[in-house]
Amino acid sequence: MSTHRSLDSEFQGRILALTGGVGGAKLARGLAGVLKGSQLTIAANTADDFDYWGLRICPDLDSVMYALADLNDETRGWGLKDESWRTGIAMRRLGGDEWFQIGDQDVATHIFRSQMLAAGSSLAEVTEKLCCGLGIAQSLLPMSEDRVATKVNTDQGWLEFQEYFVRDKCEPEVRGLNFEGIDTAQLHPAIVNLLQGDELAAVIICPSNPFVSVDPILSIPGCRALLNSTKAPVIAVSPIIAGRAVKGPAAKMMRELSMPATATAVAQYYGELLDGYVLDEQDAEYADEVASLGIDVCVAPTMMSDVNSKMRLAEIVLDFSAGIALRN
Repeated sequence: MSTHRSLDSEFQGRILALTGGVGGAKLARGLAGVLKGSQLTIAANTADDFDYWGLRICPDLDSVMYALADLNDETRGWGLKDESWRTGIAMRRLGGDEWFQIGDQDVATHIFRSQMLAAGSSLAEVTEKLCCGLGIAQSLLPMSEDRVATKVNTDQGWLEFQEYFVRDKCEPEVRGLNFEGIDTAQLHPAIVNLLQGDELAAVIICPSNPFVSVDPILSIPGCRALLNSTKAPVIAVSPIIAGRAVKGPAAKMMRELSMPATATAVAQYYGELLDGYVLDEQDAEYADEVASLGIDVCVAPTMMSDVNSKMRLAEIVLDFSAGIALRN
């Protein structure tokens, strides 16, 4: 088991973060705060993407993007701060759908993206352009240029992910998941190149929902093999603290899928992919269980309530990964 010490010197090498959702965006912001812009590549889940109001919506890409630009709404956990909602109000008045809330500033992102995609740009090109406009130095990539869509099998039948997550507020009981289009999807080439290259110092699986944020990335053909073959340590940060997810339905999903809602169960779920696992201090009791799986363990404060705590956790994770790499 590892305890934290501050980074003694500037961290060397490149980092690949696999992310989705609010927790993932928070750690991505922390990593951005302690690494040079060119060191950090963030691969975001795109299986949550869908079309709404005739616009292409990419929730996880946008959550990370807004967090990196310090424009995200920390109170709601999604969208932009200082947002207004007049477009949605007008849509309701006209009798249109408005169950998926899109703020007035946020809608500009979706219009911009949809226009560029319609003109033939790739999603990665669009994302790079958006990030450039927001002054983001890090590389933010979609997991794939191929469209993958998460379908949720529930006690009310199959639902589109955003129908389950937003419209129905995660209330239906989950019985299974399917990633439509995953069998023919290809991992973004820049992610493949990074995993196969010599500059990669660590892969960090952010504290995102394992089933609907991380699994779509891992399920792309060839992704797990690349992670298993990379020389860089693969570290995951637990999204479960004291039996609960900080944000989102991860713990509820675990119970409904007949898994204990514990940090250990997440480590077991990722299994042989992991070289290291970061547990919250409230779950220190599980350290020996995780270690018995052949995974190095670090116990640390993982709650991220402000920029300083995000950066502190990022330093802990980077230091932990550097220690594993040195031993190996």
